[in-house]
Amino acid sequence: MALLSRVADRIYWAARFLERAEDISRLVQSFQHVFADLPLSADHGRERWAPLTVVSGDPDAMAHGGDEHDAVRFLVTDRARQGSVVASVAAARENLRTTREVLPREAWHALNNLSLFVDREAERALERRFRDRFLTRVIDDSRRLDGILNSTMTRDAAYEMWRLGRYLERADMTTRIVGVRAATLMQLVSDGRPEYDEVQWMGVLRSLSALQMYQRSSAGSINGVDVVRFLLYDRRFPRSVAAALDELDQSLARMRRGDVVRESVDEARSVLRGTTPSAIDGSNLDEAMERVQVALATIDASITSRYLRPGDDGQSGTGIATGIVSGDDD
Repeated sequence: MALLSRVADRIYWAARFLERAEDISRLVQSFQHVFADLPLSADHGRERWAPLTVVSGDPDAMAHGGDEHDAVRFLVTDRARQGSVVASVAAARENLRTTREVLPREAWHALNNLSLFVDREAERALERRFRDRFLTRVIDDSRRLDGILNSTMTRDAAYEMWRLGRYLERADMTTRIVGVRAATLMQLVSDGRPEYDEVQWMGVLRSLSALQMYQRSSAGSINGVDVVRFLLYDRRFPRSVAAALDELDQSLARMRRGDVVRESVDEARSVLRGTTPSAIDGSNLDEAMERVQVALATIDASITSRYLRPGDDGQSGTGIATGIVSGDDD
């Protein structure tokens, strides 16, 4: 079945924006739960929110996270910043609004209802007593939409484009969340407070819904080296970077002329295999995650050039293209 590239572009980016909203919601939620387990002073608590903002990829992000209120506004409620939860849900809705003819009706209803809720209730997420409910709704509705598509959508080019966007964003967000851990680790060490290391790693696992699965796969106490290995390399866990790359490769294998893009996936695998981040060295861990993120950006550029904007400059976004993506070879 043929799919216009402009439609493929919007489905791909809707998936990326929705995954971003879900992952940031889970990260903020787990981060505030970590504070409940750490016996820190009020001043320390305010300082701890700054590293969280690096998940946005903004080089000046730390300047926006001086305290809890600033960090939550920056990551969750800022309508003017593309990477916030509110803006990501709005962008996902706008992309799917123009492609409703290729999606199950229930999927559009689920996303539209989430968008209405987020638009109406976003500012209340700044309040601690309401924040957990708000973030849980974003996470649950994102999962619900994924379930609808998995159970009711034809496995055609549109479905594969959704998977490409979802899994590429998931891999990228996993590396960013591990990078947040690196920034937090560096701050803990500089403050002379490394004794809460295990609690911090528990927070990282919770931010990826990985704590229980990690405990099933690893005996003994939570160890930073094992956590990093689990989140990066364990193909059995669907939020690991290796598992996401496998899913990308499988989708591309079902797409017409996906071999060129699959080469960039293979290169990313090589970068991942060659990465040996130290869980006890914040700088080393941060640099390792940056190398993987660069490899993931190359995959995005390959997908864009091949399927979304053929003959264009390969820049990602939500622009209009006129080529055709086909999931079949007929």
